[in-house]
Formats: sequence, structure tokens, C-alpha cells
Amino acid sequence: MLTLLFAAPNWSDYEGPLTRSLAQAGIAARFAGDDTDPAEVDYIIYAPGSPLQDFTPFTRAKAVLSLWAGVERIVGNATLTQPLCRMVDQGLAEGMVEWVTGHVLRHHLGLDAQLAAQDGVWRPELTPPLARDRQVTVLGLGELGAACAQALAQLNFAVTGWSRSPKSLPGITCVSGAEGLRQALSTAGILVTLLPNTPDTSNLLNAETLALLPRGAVILNPGRGTLIDDDALLAALDSGQVGQATLDVFRTEPLPAGHPYWAHPRVTVTPHIAAATRPGSAAAVVVENIRRGEAGLPFLYLVDRTRGY
Repeated sequence: MLTLLFAAPNWSDYEGPLTRSLAQAGIAARFAGDDTDPAEVDYIIYAPGSPLQDFTPFTRAKAVLSLWAGVERIVGNATLTQPLCRMVDQGLAEGMVEWVTGHVLRHHLGLDAQLAAQDGVWRPELTPPLARDRQVTVLGLGELGAACAQALAQLNFAVTGWSRSPKSLPGITCVSGAEGLRQALSTAGILVTLLPNTPDTSNLLNAETLALLPRGAVILNPGRGTLIDDDALLAALDSGQVGQATLDVFRTEPLPAGHPYWAHPRVTVTPHIAAATRPGSAAAVVVENIRRGEAGLPFLYLVDRTRGY
């Protein structure tokens, strides 16, 4: 029988889904208690909110299975020598696609202006262009970025996708590298940021890169709070270089009540809900990796430590 350690803050949400998924996979397992010897643990199910930070005693653990898509808060932990797998699950991808397409359509259709104009004045000038005439750029073509780019293309938006290394996706204008980034930003009427948090992506949207956007562009950030230089974005919003921003992730979460984003008339704050992990689908991914580990198969979504994701 395997011994599993659930090192995350929301055991009550996961107990049922994990138990059912283990039973369906035919895996006999028990969950470690406070008195369990760390050297007996076979797999660690983990989230960064856990107090577990020293992985040294877990000498038998075959993998650390993260419940989060982002692993930047754990990947640099020097005590973590076990294989680390990030969370990629269909429910997370579906949630991200719904958030991104919903807010892209909101800004494309000008819904904010229409809702504010319920004053008896007829304004045909609020008619939006067709999606095919709206340029949308997605920064990051990983699992979530690719899913969002393809969903937007299916809605007939003209989509450009940027990634660090060259990629090819049907219906997407794919660019890469430094010159590709300049091209992607220069055409972005709506910009969606879905990059991981790495030294290369920190403050990627700064005063210089924001100036490359078409004046009045809209920014959607459901990726990482570190992608944006907050002071530069606020200045760009105040000058009109950026027309609106809808932000789901921040350097400090929860976003402090006094942060300028809350009161800015052209900023929408959502509370890190774009791609929440759903226990049911996430439990199935965790159990599949346990099954693969026991069968001697490669783990799914194994993190490349050198790249940080």
C-alpha cells in the first residue's frame, strides 16, 4: 500500500475526489498523518500554501505532484530533489479559456461603454468592428496560451501568438524571439499575457514594451503578476497609451485594499479566478501520475528545472 502526503491547505475539498480517483485506478493507498515517518511517504501532493518547505526527510518519495499550474514558488527550493510535476488539467484549461474569451469579447464589443450609456441617448457609434478586424495577441503558447489562442481564432479574431522558441498552431500567426515580440506587441489591439514567471519574463511589460502597443490597447493578465511593471502600466493607463486593463494576478495577493488598481477607472481587478484548480479534475491528474510512477512510465507535466516550468 502506498503512503501519500497531502501537503496543501484544502484537504476537505480534495479528500473525496482523490479517494474516488484512487479507487477507480485500483491503487491501494493511505494518507499520511501527523505521526507518519517522512521516509515512508511515496508521493507528495503539494501546493505552495503548505507549511512543508524542507523535502530532505522524504527520502522515499518518487515525485512531488503540484496542485498549481505555476511552480515558481517551489522550483527553486534546494531541498527539492524529487521529480516535480506541475498541474495541467482540462478543468483548469477550460476555466482559463472561458475567462479570456469572456473578457476579450467584453472589451471587443465595448460592453463597459454600453452599460455606462443607459441614459436615453442613442449612440450608433458604439457599434464594434467584427472579430476578424480585431487584432489579438497572446503572449505565451504553452498549454493554456495555446488553448486560449485557438479559442479566440475560432471566434474569428485575428490572433498572433508569441513564444520564446518557435511554435506552429493552426490559424494562429506564430512569432518568437525578440523581434517577434516587437511585432506581436505592435499589432495587439487586445493583449493577453499567459507566460510563466521566470527571470526572462519579469517586467516584460514595462515602459518600453508598453510603448510598442497601438495607442488605446487593452491588456488582460491572467498569467503572472510579475509580468507587468505596475508603475509603468499605471502611467500608460493615465496617458491613454493603454486604454483598459483587466488583471487577475498580482505581485501581492490578495491585492492590498489601498493598491491604485482598485480605484483606477480603467482597471478591472478579478481575484485570481481565471484558472482555479478544480478538485475533481485535478485529482484525476494526480492519480494518473501516481499510476504512471508505479508502472515505471514517464511522469506527465514534469518540470524542467533549468527553465523554471
